[in-house]
Amino acid sequence: MPARVLITETLTPAATEWLGERADVVWCAYDDAPPVPPVSPVSPVSPVSPVSPELDAHLGEAEGLIVRTYTVVDEGFLDRAPKLRVVGRAGVGLDNIDLEACKKRGVRVVYTPDANTQAVVEYVLALMLDRYRPRTEIPAGAGAQTFHGLRKTEVGTQLDQLTLGIVGFGRIGKRLGKAVHAIGMNLRVCDLLPEVELRKAVDYPFEYVDHATLYGGCDVVSLHVDGRASNRRMVDGDALKLLRDDCLFINAARGMLVDGDALAKWAKGQPRAGVVLDVHDPEPPPGSYPLFNLPNVRLLPHIASRTEQALENMSWVVRDVVAVLEGREPKCAAV
Repeated sequence: MPARVLITETLTPAATEWLGERADVVWCAYDDAPPVPPVSPVSPVSPVSPVSPELDAHLGEAEGLIVRTYTVVDEGFLDRAPKLRVVGRAGVGLDNIDLEACKKRGVRVVYTPDANTQAVVEYVLALMLDRYRPRTEIPAGAGAQTFHGLRKTEVGTQLDQLTLGIVGFGRIGKRLGKAVHAIGMNLRVCDLLPEVELRKAVDYPFEYVDHATLYGGCDVVSLHVDGRASNRRMVDGDALKLLRDDCLFINAARGMLVDGDALAKWAKGQPRAGVVLDVHDPEPPPGSYPLFNLPNVRLLPHIASRTEQALENMSWVVRDVVAVLEGREPKCAAV
């Protein structure tokens, strides 16, 4: 009898169908997940009412579980899944999975660490271009005055005149560095790993600096660190005081990295600066979110990795889930 695998957040149809040919797949949305569409109607998946009691009803028989961003796999969750053998994270970060708890219970955790690297890099580049190369379309029926007025006011700044600071020089940070080096930007890097290891990993120049030097000396600061507990609110009031008053601050990594109240206060006091947040703490941000309605703050709905190719790449975590269920070693295992 095929192993039962629960899917709590959507995968692409091709990956879901592939999994359905090899396992007893049940769609069972987690209670904290946002509204999601059902999988492809031709997929061999048994749809279940997307509420927590339904998930509880199936957890007892589940040998595999596939999650994305909003399903939290912790001690309490694992207590309800005594037969669970593998958790597949269709994505990169593992912040929503208690790896130690899984390890103690012998539950493997597999994921897709490079699935969205290119998507996030392109996204950050687009955010920088939005800021430094304004592009206003000609309104319908515009006359010569509007046309020539736009040509006079829409004067941007070339990226090769700027310095980018990358906080966290992992997969995404390294590829972003490669892209901006090709464009001609100056690059500063801050990371927990020693400089010599980072230089071995790339073939382009960068300046290795501490946090204070990076924050104070860059036109753009982009966060790309992981979600370990020590990184929570690493960008606080003290860090923000170091930023230049015209800095563009980008966070497309994790919302918990930033103190939202401190960032709102800083943004209000620095009208020349810009803030772009693609991630928030919590998600979705509540109505009391202090960063709403600030003219120099742009809030986006966690879409840095939302390309067709990245979503496809992440969905194929199903291959490693099946590998574990069949007694084979997975390619990308965190536990």
